Amino acid sequence: MTRRYRIEHRTEYRYSDEVSTSFGRGYLRPREIPNRQRCLNYSLTIQPGPSDLTHDVDVFGNPNSYFHVTDAHTELVVTGLSEVEVTVPPTDPEVLALPWERARPGLDDPKAVEFTLASPLVRMPGRILDYAAVTFTPRRPIGEAVVDLTHRIFTEFKYHPGSTNVSSTVAEVLEARAGVCQDFAHVAVACLRSVGLACRYVSGYLATDPPPGKERMIGADASHAWAAVRLPDGSWLGFDPTNDQLADERYTIVAWGRDYDDVPPLRGVIYTDAESNEMDVSVDVAPLTPARPAHPHPPAHP
Repeated sequence: MTRRYRIEHRTEYRYSDEVSTSFGRGYLRPREIPNRQRCLNYSLTIQPGPSDLTHDVDVFGNPNSYFHVTDAHTELVVTGLSEVEVTVPPTDPEVLALPWERARPGLDDPKAVEFTLASPLVRMPGRILDYAAVTFTPRRPIGEAVVDLTHRIFTEFKYHPGSTNVSSTVAEVLEARAGVCQDFAHVAVACLRSVGLACRYVSGYLATDPPPGKERMIGADASHAWAAVRLPDGSWLGFDPTNDQLADERYTIVAWGRDYDDVPPLRGVIYTDAESNEMDVSVDVAPLTPARPAHPHPPAHP
């Protein structure tokens, strides 16, 4: 399937006193992915206007922007606006049927090997390996195993905003059996890495459809997180344990990394005597064209 979206991600910060200087880095521009995703247009607006604004690509190939605001301000608004086309490429069913052990990367794919290692927010305590071992039994087809793990996290963990924060570890989420999409993605990534598979943390957007008979609520969407595992043929399969499904044409990829710390939508430093601050985030993922059939096969992509 192919879909096109207009995506607006607006973040507003308000401070109780003036901020003299603000530095920030944002991951808001969707990635270009051959045969999977095209970013047709993108703009980044910052108010007050920055004295310095540069665009770069990080070690994982993710586009990102750095800005420096030097005008004194009590409010900072950062808005990313993009138009993106998403296409779901086919997956070979024979690849999904291969034993999961055959997907472990070797020295022929050193970039994938990095995604088998622990990272600051994705540690792999013994409990994670025990949890993963229930799914990754010897020679089980990798497609079947990934679907099973996705379903287990969906059913065994409770979606509970506020139960965790951006620095929560996998061990803490496993203990609480609760969290949000970021936490569930971290648990999935940890499980796959614990058995030697390469797995990415993926940040982006999920287009949601309104209930029958209801209008779309503008700004009611949110940024989202899921995971992607490397398959035996070197391709990547996206899966979403928060929603118990494989990632399809509704998923727009912004960035991927080892965990959330690599690719937060916005991060920065301010210089101020303000004692308090507030932040509001609104995301709108608006479909521009209806879905068009592209192929009859399951998806495979980051």
